[in-house]
Amino acid sequence: MTPRVYRVVHRTEYVYDDEVTASYGRAYLTPRDVPGQWTRSAHLDVTPVADLVTESGDFFGNRSAYVEVHTPHRALVVIATSEVVVDRPAPDLESIDDWSWEQARDAVADRPSAGPTPVVDADPVAAREFLLPSPQVGFAHGVAPFAAATFTPGRPVGQAVRALVARIHAEFVYRPGVTTVTTPLGDVLRRREGVCQDFAHLAVACLRRVGLPARYVSGYLETRPPAGQPKLQGADASHAWACVLLPELGWVGVDPTNDRVVDDEYVVTAWGRDYTDVPPLKGVIFTESTRSTLNVAVDVIRI
Repeated sequence: MTPRVYRVVHRTEYVYDDEVTASYGRAYLTPRDVPGQWTRSAHLDVTPVADLVTESGDFFGNRSAYVEVHTPHRALVVIATSEVVVDRPAPDLESIDDWSWEQARDAVADRPSAGPTPVVDADPVAAREFLLPSPQVGFAHGVAPFAAATFTPGRPVGQAVRALVARIHAEFVYRPGVTTVTTPLGDVLRRREGVCQDFAHLAVACLRRVGLPARYVSGYLETRPPAGQPKLQGADASHAWACVLLPELGWVGVDPTNDRVVDDEYVVTAWGRDYTDVPPLKGVIFTESTRSTLNVAVDVIRI
């Protein structure tokens, strides 16, 4: 397969109804270098011009930028531009169906297993943190029975993971605006609607509930226009999915929003326990403003 090269432009604009005297923020907008993906270039433009921009790595190995703006302003624009090479074939979940999900759970936890010889390319201690509840991925009422309905005793692990993804896609409606970044998982389960962030949180919660380490991943997905129509600029959006640790395959990305296994149409930006670890932008401002407007436009262009 020929590697894909993407140019990703993520534009964020905050507009305030009063002057902001100072802004301090952190941006998770630079794609990670991971197996099957590497970043050719990355640049962050800030308007007004930032007084300080520093880059660092966080606990999970993500790249983030700290930004300070001291120029008074009523609008703040942050544009992240990256060129990324992706060479990530879709993993074959059927290839590990010799493992039951219980055997897979024991193997990734480095416990004795009745299944095939454990082959897991991951530190079980590091993976442990992705089994625990986190601020937005707890074991809310309803998570256990939802997970148990898919992870039935003895079911092949690849089949079970794929079924979980398909089930979330089938039973939940994608509907922007009905949830926010702070909506509890229990509300999502009750409403049966939300956006990619909510569905990723639910998949992560179910996988952790049955003992399979799972990450929340943020990034981008190449979108395709309807047949015969040009691609719309700014029509893409940041995306979120889950990543589960499996024997033989290692960490495998799964996208319940689109009922897919993650392949070379996806660009990984950052991962953590849940959204709170890796929001695209977060920060603090000093202002008398009582209202603000957020506008986000993303272009993922194959070059």
